[in-house]
Amino acid sequence: MAASVVACQCTSPSGSRPVVKTEWIARPEAFQEHYTLEQMVVLSRHNIRTPLISKNSVLTRLTNAEYQWFPWKGESGTLTPRGAQLETKMGTFFSEWLDKKGILSAYGKDAFRFYANAKQRCQATARQFADALLPGKNSPVEMNVPFDTMDPVFNPQITKLSEEFTTQALEEIQELFGNLEAKIATGCTLIERVIDITHSPAYPDTASFSQFPSSVGFKLNAEPFMNGGLKMACSVSDALSLQYYEEADEQKAAFGQQLSFDDWVTVSSVKEWYGDILFNAPSVAVNVAHPLLQEILDEIQNEKRVFTFLCGHDSNLSSVLAALKAELPDLPGSVEKRTPIGGKLIFECFKGVDGNEYADLLLVYASTAQLRAISTLTYDNPPMAVKVTLSGLSANPDGLYRLSDLEQRLSQAIAAYDAL
Repeated sequence: MAASVVACQCTSPSGSRPVVKTEWIARPEAFQEHYTLEQMVVLSRHNIRTPLISKNSVLTRLTNAEYQWFPWKGESGTLTPRGAQLETKMGTFFSEWLDKKGILSAYGKDAFRFYANAKQRCQATARQFADALLPGKNSPVEMNVPFDTMDPVFNPQITKLSEEFTTQALEEIQELFGNLEAKIATGCTLIERVIDITHSPAYPDTASFSQFPSSVGFKLNAEPFMNGGLKMACSVSDALSLQYYEEADEQKAAFGQQLSFDDWVTVSSVKEWYGDILFNAPSVAVNVAHPLLQEILDEIQNEKRVFTFLCGHDSNLSSVLAALKAELPDLPGSVEKRTPIGGKLIFECFKGVDGNEYADLLLVYASTAQLRAISTLTYDNPPMAVKVTLSGLSANPDGLYRLSDLEQRLSQAIAAYDAL
């Protein structure tokens, strides 16, 4: 469901505050007459960062020695200036959205919360978003562990490990993904061509990612890990995708080659496949997402809160979606088809004119074109939005779940951790 603008004239069913007269998300015109948005919980991925590995390590060894990577500013894994600009623009759009909904007027103690992992890219993303959403408020951004370390709430680590868990998780991975390399071979081959691996310093010892078999493993209090060629391919896929966002010249971003949009989707699919394997198996998802699922449920049930912003990583979005048994379409306009950079999983909580409470789930993100152009986001040029559905849950004719059903799904995912 692509983002669009729908106009309607309506008044608040409760009479307590005005309801927006325009809606940028594709919904029936009568939607605004029947539901009032009362709360929003946002789980965000940080915005554009520098590659997680040094330019003098894997990237340099596997790339044609004559090629030059984009000159990123900042240390490895930190928010880039473009990323900061883009998050400000997204925060400004949310400010317009929530203002039209009447939520910004509810500003007060405990009404708004901004909480991010302590890694620089997450704290900086949350800071940019908060300042744009609530200009001049200097809203605090929570950081509950030392700066640039991993907060347990956002750390996608295995905290329950046994032989039974390992066996079950590996069986699930095999069932879901099969041969780890086979289904992503086209992407790996394209990446090898783009970086011209046969003229890299690592050649001929490394002529192809496929010559190194991949395997998945688990350690207690550590992220799921992978060894082999797919891990190397993921590192390069990630860096190429980031270079595409930053480099204005598309051909230069591909080291002189002409890649189509679909080619860039194929490049990005390698790192997404890698992440899906590590975090999306059911047993793994409920294990690594457990503290974040608790945080989301607590926020939804916090009667004082009207807006919550939680900022983490693609692994957080991926594992939460998997733990909730969520389904979403390929994301239009994005080269990343699951958890786009800066993307936001939104839990909207509504009060219906029938007195019942309802919920909807959306994934909101800037399109790749908007990221590359650093586009201003407004109701006239909104970000993309797709509806997230939860397998096995029934929605009403307006596409909303009972809030109690959403809370139950969260509780079930939390309880699944105890059963591991």
